[in-house]
Amino acid sequence: MPMKRPIFARMYARVRPAMDREGAAEHRRRLLAGAAGRVIEIGAGDGGNFAHYPAEVVSVLAVEPEPYLRAQASRSAATASVPVEVVEGTADRLPAADASADVLVVSLVLCSVPDQQVALAEAARVLKPGGELRFYEHVAADGGRLETVQKIADATVWSLFAGGCHVHRDTAAAIEAAGFVIEELERFDFPADQPNPARPHILGRARSVVVEPVV
Repeated sequence: MPMKRPIFARMYARVRPAMDREGAAEHRRRLLAGAAGRVIEIGAGDGGNFAHYPAEVVSVLAVEPEPYLRAQASRSAATASVPVEVVEGTADRLPAADASADVLVVSLVLCSVPDQQVALAEAARVLKPGGELRFYEHVAADGGRLETVQKIADATVWSLFAGGCHVHRDTAAAIEAAGFVIEELERFDFPADQPNPARPHILGRARSVVVEPVV
């Protein structure tokens, strides 16, 4: 079943280019710098990442459940500098074979999945042993008034109006709990000068654990 969120989807498609101009495009560039091989991107939105994939990327399987955003992503894929296939799918059931990706990308999506551990287990399933998880997410504040605001927002109407988004999630801890080893982690506020519950962000890389065979 398609995940239809028509109002949020159209709002996101309007706001995303403006956020990119304010600095998110540079975050996307750093998120994808050095990526190579076969990539799966979960929650591709309207395709805002596509222009930032480096030439070393062989292919991108871009998974997007929302029909309007998926159509926008397909248009963006047509002008991407690397081969991008946009497909319907959800984070908890990726349309990809086991160990089929060198890199898996999550970008402002783990806030909205129903269950982070299920989504991250799927990420681990489709990644090759030792493959990379690239993440760029807004996360829970570390105490203070903002954290209180986040908890209130999640308990009331924020998720309803923001496409299922939850602002008070410790995504770095969830990544580690799913068995990934975080190799790089940067924390920053974006936008830095606005009282936004979704202001705290993380950006980094994690590696799936290689399980040695028992002999």
